[in-house]
Amino acid sequence: MTITIDAIGTIHSPFTDLENMPIQPAGAAEVVGTLEILPQYAEALADLDGFSHIYLIYHFHRARRTALQVVPFLDTVQRGVLATRSPLRPNHLGLSIVRLLEVRGTEVRVQGIDVLDGTPLIDIKPYIANFDHVAESTSGWMTAGRKEVAGKLSDSRFV
Repeated sequence: MTITIDAIGTIHSPFTDLENMPIQPAGAAEVVGTLEILPQYAEALADLDGFSHIYLIYHFHRARRTALQVVPFLDTVQRGVLATRSPLRPNHLGLSIVRLLEVRGTEVRVQGIDVLDGTPLIDIKPYIANFDHVAESTSGWMTAGRKEVAGKLSDSRFV
């Protein structure tokens, strides 16, 4: 089955190299970026500014390969790629929750961006705590906390 998905814009951030980037938004808590939305989608941004946080769905456009098993950044054991946040997944899709700072025309300013500059933005969805917060959840094999994630930078393993 073939599916065609077009970008709705481009993510801009200070990160221009895949190495030494934060590996999650927790590691980029103060980093501000911009979403440049294509003009034909300008109307779709109406009412977004009432939300404090948004999900960004994007394409890991620099991922050149797929792997069914990877060693994640915060682990030393090989894991199934679908049990990780590695960019080497079958469809190279990424997901981040960021703070929404401002919507101005087709420009959206966000904080907590952990994404490479020039990344194609596939979609935006509002974070709604009443629907999205899961109080009783487990994190599988992941034992690292916010501090460990915040202090970890990417290396060349997924380049």
